Amino acid sequence: MGAADTEVLPEQSLPAAAPAAPWPLLAGLAERLAGGGGDPGAWRALLREAHEELKARFFAEEPVEELVHARAALIDAVLRAAWQAHCAASCAAWALVAVGGYGRGELHPCSDVDVLLLAPPAPDPHAGTAVEKLVAFLWDIGLEIGHSVRSIAQCAEECVGDVGVMTTLLEARLLAGDATLLGAMRAALAPERIWPVKQFFEAKVREQAERHLKANDTAYNLEPNVKTGPGGLRDIQTIAWVAKRHFGAETLDGLLTHGFLAAPELRRLHQAQAFLWRVRFGLHLFTGRREDRLLFDHQIRLALAFGYEDASYTLAVEQFMQRYYRTVMDVSLLNELLLQLFREAILTESEPPRPLNARFQVRNGSLEAVHEEVFARTPSALLEMFALLQQNPEIRGVRASTMRAVARNLWLIDEEFRQNPRHHRLFLEILRSPVGVTHELRRMNTYGVLGRYIPAFGRVVGRMQYDLFHAYTVDAHTLFVVSNLRRFAIPRYDQELPEASRVMQQLPRQEIAYLAALFHDLAKGRGGDHSELGAVDAEAFCLEQGLSPYDARLTAWLVRNHLELSMTSQKQDIGDPQVINAFARKVGDETHLDYLYVLTCADVRGTNPKLWNSWKASLFKDFYQRVKRALRRGLESPIDPEHLVRETQDAARRLLIERGVAERDIAAAWTRFSAGYFLQHSPEEVAWHTRLLAERDAGSDEPLVALDAHSLRGTTAVLIFTRPRRNGFARTTAVLDQLGLNIVDARITPTGDGFSLDLYHVLEDDGQAITDNDRQVEIEQALWRSVQGPEDAPLSVSRRAPRQARMFNTPTQIALSVDERNRRSVLELTAGDRPGLLSDVGKVLIAERVELHAAKIMTVGERAEDVFYLTDFDNQPLTGAAAERLRERLIAALDAGQQALRAGAGGGRAAS
Repeated sequence: MGAADTEVLPEQSLPAAAPAAPWPLLAGLAERLAGGGGDPGAWRALLREAHEELKARFFAEEPVEELVHARAALIDAVLRAAWQAHCAASCAAWALVAVGGYGRGELHPCSDVDVLLLAPPAPDPHAGTAVEKLVAFLWDIGLEIGHSVRSIAQCAEECVGDVGVMTTLLEARLLAGDATLLGAMRAALAPERIWPVKQFFEAKVREQAERHLKANDTAYNLEPNVKTGPGGLRDIQTIAWVAKRHFGAETLDGLLTHGFLAAPELRRLHQAQAFLWRVRFGLHLFTGRREDRLLFDHQIRLALAFGYEDASYTLAVEQFMQRYYRTVMDVSLLNELLLQLFREAILTESEPPRPLNARFQVRNGSLEAVHEEVFARTPSALLEMFALLQQNPEIRGVRASTMRAVARNLWLIDEEFRQNPRHHRLFLEILRSPVGVTHELRRMNTYGVLGRYIPAFGRVVGRMQYDLFHAYTVDAHTLFVVSNLRRFAIPRYDQELPEASRVMQQLPRQEIAYLAALFHDLAKGRGGDHSELGAVDAEAFCLEQGLSPYDARLTAWLVRNHLELSMTSQKQDIGDPQVINAFARKVGDETHLDYLYVLTCADVRGTNPKLWNSWKASLFKDFYQRVKRALRRGLESPIDPEHLVRETQDAARRLLIERGVAERDIAAAWTRFSAGYFLQHSPEEVAWHTRLLAERDAGSDEPLVALDAHSLRGTTAVLIFTRPRRNGFARTTAVLDQLGLNIVDARITPTGDGFSLDLYHVLEDDGQAITDNDRQVEIEQALWRSVQGPEDAPLSVSRRAPRQARMFNTPTQIALSVDERNRRSVLELTAGDRPGLLSDVGKVLIAERVELHAAKIMTVGERAEDVFYLTDFDNQPLTGAAAERLRERLIAALDAGQQALRAGAGGGRAAS
């Protein structure tokens, strides 16, 4: 029987008890329990013994299907024995019913044991007392029972407004008691009485979409949920629930019987379920609780338990997680296929197809190949279908038969296919389309077409990197980058990143940015520099597609340099004209800079949503505009520092005069500062500092603490103006760190009259500036207490680190160099991220008599990658001996802090 004409089958007989694998412990179980009498200790001992046996069988690599069903069979036996002991005499008219996953006969070590105590219409009060004693006894023996006591009428009433309750009861299975009562409940909940098949299907699809949205609509999160994440076990269960409601199929095998699945597809679904079951079973054993999140803490242990080993370029955990991600991707595809089949069978009235061309038509709002041989006869249709979906946005999706035909014919996408000029034109047409670029690239990835057409892409599908910086697999991240570029190209998203949108919309060939995004990370996991290797692949691919040599070289250049703008702006002093001039020479012209700027914003924004913030957006924009201005002046006329100082002063003076600050007060304040101050600060910052100093009593030694809640840099700026204090940097960073703030930039400016103007840019943990007035007051008061307290007060940061940060052991690396032109030393630090890190650095600096002038703070997942600009107390670069001594002291201090973190004594610095 085909899917389209499947009839709803009549109500089937009650499902059998959970299938039990041969297990010696179950033999004579009833006698053992009876022998234990009512002693909960004997029952608890038996459950512990059974748990240890299942654990041993799991690590002996017995099929997980047997273990899942065996645990259900064990609990069946325990519940039946408990029912016999407590309820058999007084509850003959009741029914003890397993529901939910337990009703399916599937239990993991710590799964919910959900039961329904189904009451007759007029229950005997003595029976109610017996039921209460039964539930109390089950908790006493260590079974965390989820139970409900309802009549049939109450069950129906609960189901009417809650499809979740309906789904739970759909799995009902009799354990003990009156079978006719359960039969009556099933009749009361039948589709013709409640939740008709169409409504049930629509509700489950909506429920799944909402669940996926909570996971950012991707299965490729760093720490996915095996049960509820996209492509997880719940997606398989959704298929089974709809099948059961539609035609009464008790198992996934029923999908084959009713023509909804082919045998190879059913085999893939069973294999995927077995792998996910094995992962979930292992999670429960390792954690000793109902843990369905595949956290960092458990990924390595599971990888080792599953037999994975580190290879040359990939860790064991990365191989294990790639298997996981590819499994859930396969589940997602089968889920889409089956839900489309159900949609065609349940929801849509058949209507005549509407032809699109000789190969495709639209049937009931979905794209359909006109016959099964379309792709075999015309392989180019494997790309054409995605272009047609872009050109006809009213089409809702792809017919299930066409999805299957694509899967059967993927082998046609070979080297000959990839060299065909018609296919080149179709692929570029997809990239150049005004709508649907990201959507169809994702669909191409899901169907396996993208990985076949770009083999390098196919190799990274499901590839993860075991760190906290990359939140997604390489393929998911790549498509997020393309999605970000598309948002820049569409005017209705201009408010998100106005400058990036303006630049993107003016690019002459936007497809070059998309191609660079597709290739920028595809060489990861191959050894060597992925930027260089990817550039070679990108240029070859672009030339094959018929792009001009210039466009191919530009794409390759973008791939080779896709990290440069981000790294330079975050780790170098972009207030230094020489840094700007050097970068301008590197990019060469404004066209290269424009493409690189939008690619950088899209890349960083798509790497980890928790790490993108207004500071980075402002930093990249500022750096881009400075380099743009240098290019417009001409590489032969580099920016003059004195000219930049005059520009900043003139702009700041205009702002101050508008605010009513007198010229003499401006001049008096600026006598404190060197030219370097005006290079390091924006006109708005200079105006703010000057106004605060002008309002301050002349000759006062009182410290000054102020906040600018919404600085132009997208942060909250914190200013401290005071006499230099021992451990001043260490104290301030400790206070800010303890308050849970992320420090992203610090500048220490000694003034000519013996003060120090310290400016810190901070963000909340969610990447936002501080908007709450009470929070601002809290910060100011904490800083006041710090600057007015004794200099020898102890420094400590007790804030705990995120759990994830404690999973990594980053070696401390320190490099010191001399910036001869600016007469300073540059310290580059890489270390494990944790609270108190900056404070520890500050304490070592002062102990070694080193002056800090500025700090660039960058957190890359679990790593701190910070840069400090230093001199000695005579304002000179450090000598070789002093630099080496500083390096040794810092390594010792930071390694000690990292060891305390891993021992559980500390936390981790929040990402900035």
